[in-house]
Amino acid sequence: MAWEHRWLRWPDFRLPADRAATADALHEAWARAEDERVEIACGGGKGRTGTALACLAVIDGVPNDQAVGYVRQHYAPGAVETPWQRRFVSRFR
Repeated sequence: MAWEHRWLRWPDFRLPADRAATADALHEAWARAEDERVEIACGGGKGRTGTALACLAVIDGVPNDQAVGYVRQHYAPGAVETPWQRRFVSRFR
């Protein structure tokens, strides 16, 4: 089944290639989630997905320095796998 989607170039264990496009996509996903089903996924479901979920938590009001812990508690203990992914969340706006 085809549905509207956005694909971001984001290599495994790394950061998104276009950080501005990623921020735009995450802000749009957060806004759309109020009235629509929104899915965020990567190949393994931990590093990139966890990073995206932590950024969504920041958008929703979780302080940047608590967002990784929040996602690890409520989604998966191993979410946000690398130090640079954690730093990305800490600086996300």
